[in-house]
Amino acid sequence: MTNYKPKNMLVTGGAGFIGANFIRHALAHEPKINIINLDLLTYAGSLKNLENLSAPERYHFVQGDIADNALIKQIMQQHEIDTIVHFAAESHVDRSISLPIEFVKTNLLGTFVLLEAAKSFWLDTKKWDAQRCRFHHISTDEVYGALTPECPGFTESRAYQPRSPYSASKAGSDHLVQAYHHTYRLPITISNCSNNYGPYQHAEKFIPTVIRSCLNWQAIPVYGNGKNIRDWLYVEDHCAGVMRIIKQGKIGEAYNIGGDNEWENIKIAEYICAVMDRLQPRSVSYTSLIQYVTDRPGHDFRYAIDARKIKMELGWQARESFISGMEKTIKYYLNN
Repeated sequence: MTNYKPKNMLVTGGAGFIGANFIRHALAHEPKINIINLDLLTYAGSLKNLENLSAPERYHFVQGDIADNALIKQIMQQHEIDTIVHFAAESHVDRSISLPIEFVKTNLLGTFVLLEAAKSFWLDTKKWDAQRCRFHHISTDEVYGALTPECPGFTESRAYQPRSPYSASKAGSDHLVQAYHHTYRLPITISNCSNNYGPYQHAEKFIPTVIRSCLNWQAIPVYGNGKNIRDWLYVEDHCAGVMRIIKQGKIGEAYNIGGDNEWENIKIAEYICAVMDRLQPRSVSYTSLIQYVTDRPGHDFRYAIDARKIKMELGWQARESFISGMEKTIKYYLNN
């Protein structure tokens, strides 16, 4: 097991949901890390997600595009970046169906630019070995395809079978990262996570949509018959898992990070409504707001992560159950 010690960390997409939570986690738990956050600040990112940081003196923000080769090179050199944590991605599946070109540009071309810059600065200029630098790539369980109800969860050895423009572009970026390791010996690690939830999540995502609809007493949209199943992971647990992989993961390896919390979409909507009935009761239950809407094209039935590898090899374990994590999430939105 390695014991890598990051110093100057470039976090891409750090103004987004998971990236912002990761920056908060790193500043709070890693007192020797300096963080440079590169984010284009599209619809998915907001600097409000990064207000009141625990150690602002170790944080620096740069607005820009990960596909801007000159900017990436400048950041690498100016801040002597030794670690890249690559969150930046187009990730909204519905948007990938209507505008796939943006997903190809960001998820494939953007990742390529970062890899090239890392290879050039770390291997060609600095002549650093794997103890001096690390590229960690954030991926998704969606690259593995879909599962039927009786199938076991995705393992790291499962063949990729992406089924949407989003997951296909992420699968491509995963392959690029692995190729740079095998071809150039770039020290990389990859993590594939299940669905995240928690503070600062974009309003378009399912759980914030349900909570917001309850707060505004508006219709709660549920795709199809609501039976689609996802494995849910509290975002703070995900961030802790990513940091564990960066510091202790084996070079060239991928690790699945999952919450062992499989829920049907309709059950999640009903559960949130039940919590709202308790916290902010009305004369009529919030479940009356649930409305089934036309399913999206190619909607995968089930995702589930088998996270035994990261648990056994690195000792990571999710701390939050879905119930405890959801309680924190709902209270966050009620207070904000």
